[in-house]
Amino acid sequence: MEIFSEKVWISTPTYHEEEIDYIKEAILTNWKSTIGENIDEIERLVCEKIGCRYAVALSSGTSALHLAVIEAGVGKGDYVLCSDMTFCATINPVIYENATPVLIDSEYDSWNMDPVALEKAFKLYPNAKAVICANLYGTPSKLDEIRDICDRYGAVLIEDAAESFGASYRGKMSGTFGHLNVISFNGNKIITGSTGGCLLTDDEKIAEHIRKLSTQSKEPVPWYQHEEIGYNYRMSNIVAGIIRGQLPYLEDHIAQKKAIYERYREGLTGLPLTLNPHTPDSEPNFWLSCILINKGAMCEQKRTDMTVTFERESGKSCPTEIFETLKAMNVESRPIWKPLHMQPVYKDCPSVSVDDSFSVCEDIFERGLCLPSDNKMKAETQDIIIQTIRSCFE
Repeated sequence: MEIFSEKVWISTPTYHEEEIDYIKEAILTNWKSTIGENIDEIERLVCEKIGCRYAVALSSGTSALHLAVIEAGVGKGDYVLCSDMTFCATINPVIYENATPVLIDSEYDSWNMDPVALEKAFKLYPNAKAVICANLYGTPSKLDEIRDICDRYGAVLIEDAAESFGASYRGKMSGTFGHLNVISFNGNKIITGSTGGCLLTDDEKIAEHIRKLSTQSKEPVPWYQHEEIGYNYRMSNIVAGIIRGQLPYLEDHIAQKKAIYERYREGLTGLPLTLNPHTPDSEPNFWLSCILINKGAMCEQKRTDMTVTFERESGKSCPTEIFETLKAMNVESRPIWKPLHMQPVYKDCPSVSVDDSFSVCEDIFERGLCLPSDNKMKAETQDIIIQTIRSCFE
């Protein structure tokens, strides 16, 4: 077994020289806080790349989601229908506002929110105030169908495009399908500022209100006048400098990520597994490449909340075996997002599946694994990882 002297990470920031120039400019001109040219410029560039009218730069994708939930009018006693298989940040803002998330199962075509399960949920919760739909691993959901359902039931759609910046669905960019939309610049995203995010909208009044909320809701008078609760959520001009230096390279990063996905697809051909799928009418940004092992090729794997064991079996494998084998080589991989309804902290949240006796996202979590997808990973490194995965099935 080869052990890499330097760790192979799942996804890390990619440095570009322009970042230093923009950070230095912010420091030398003393625009270090939440106002400055870098912020203005990334808001302009994000709008240009995504095709929306307004982008509001915020301190994180989570803060953008929180303000989107507030803007949607969500409050105590409301229900919000949310993706079940996603990171906790997707639904935590609902809980911040004392509302109840209803967790919607995935479908196999994209691993994202199932429109059929969503329709079923609206029949159970017809007065649901909003829907938060996450696009996993850079792959768009069936966004037209989901938007149509939301419109029929009068619910606000919040597109959580944190992972799918630069992806498209039916020729339209991810981050434009919701009434409110969110992208993230977290440290491992396809474009990163180490942190940061944006709320995207075509409504000028919404954009201005989000700006106000994100700067402690100060009224436009010389003294500090506050008539609604605000937040310290605006992006730093220094963080914006990092993002500004990266944004021109978005298409390059996507091409590099796609090449990694295709190399996995070709190198793993013949094994009893598939890569994370996308619908024919979508173009992902290929942020992370993932595998799903065929049911008949799974060796025995047992998980509790805090532990996992497996039994090796000739011709079969499981995510845990591959994870442990790669870890021993100093290679990072990661389990698929554990469904939120399986998380102890959300155990009281209702959930909805097409089939009440079967959860698609539980099945994907059981059989899936995220593979190293760093766009700086060398082809020869990836080839060794591919051969290692193949060896787990021997």
